[in-house]
Amino acid sequence: MRVFVTGATGYIGGTVADLLLHSGHQVEGLVRTQDKAHELERRGITPVLGTLDDGALLTARARAADAVVNAADSDHKGAVEALVEGLAGTGRPLVHTSGSSIVSTDSRGEAADEIFNEAIVAPGSGWQPVEEKAARVALDRYVLDAAHRGVRSVVLCNSLIYGHGRGMARDSVQIPVLAQQARDSGVVRYVGRGRNIWSTVHIDDMADLYLRALTHAAPGSFHFVENGEASFSDICAALASALGLGPAESWDADTAVAFWGRELALYVLASNSRVRSGGAQLGWRPAHSSALDWIKKDYPHSH
Repeated sequence: MRVFVTGATGYIGGTVADLLLHSGHQVEGLVRTQDKAHELERRGITPVLGTLDDGALLTARARAADAVVNAADSDHKGAVEALVEGLAGTGRPLVHTSGSSIVSTDSRGEAADEIFNEAIVAPGSGWQPVEEKAARVALDRYVLDAAHRGVRSVVLCNSLIYGHGRGMARDSVQIPVLAQQARDSGVVRYVGRGRNIWSTVHIDDMADLYLRALTHAAPGSFHFVENGEASFSDICAALASALGLGPAESWDADTAVAFWGRELALYVLASNSRVRSGGAQLGWRPAHSSALDWIKKDYPHSH
């Protein structure tokens, strides 16, 4: 297949693009600068110079492709509309990237028991996201509704991703953010009591599900991407050990917000996001199940 990938220079899109190439597909990647275009070319990806605001370009590249992976920005409505426009009536796949912070709540480091499944986004579901995530969920539903316009549209909703990217971007968000603060200060910090839990997935397993979704997912399907879960106090304890630091310590929510900003501190690092994936119905068999094991085994040797 010839696959057009937005976010091809990023952590998620770059890893998906790399797996597509190694699986024998041709890849076109959206890129903003000539320098990054040369790097994509070096990796075997055909660069397409432009941005997510270039609607006509996105529509044209989607129309010319056999499939599209949107991995650049989970919240860019204009880009999604342009890609859907290009694929409308073709029956070709559009795999759109969302994130499981759509179910996160302001937990301030406390645990939550509620676990969400994929039915929450189905028509008629009574579930409502927090106000900060309403626009993202509306965009996810717009993508799913594109199935009625002749697009084989799929939303993959990633949980906390760990592991090293195989494209130009090596690091994810949460664990590297915690590690950077720890290196700068000498202390790993979690928020509140750190008992909040996130579902997790290894980047290589995530990329495998993207490829399976391109070829096997039904139109209008939504899949959480997860295989395991961990509390932030356990993640921070593993990081402290891997980095050779003393015990992880608590930050109160106000201090965390002042340092990381409200969105990152409260709706990522102090929240719960517990989800379950139906990816097995696509033949998905993840090989990695423990973010804590990865931190202990791989993190010290790679940073």
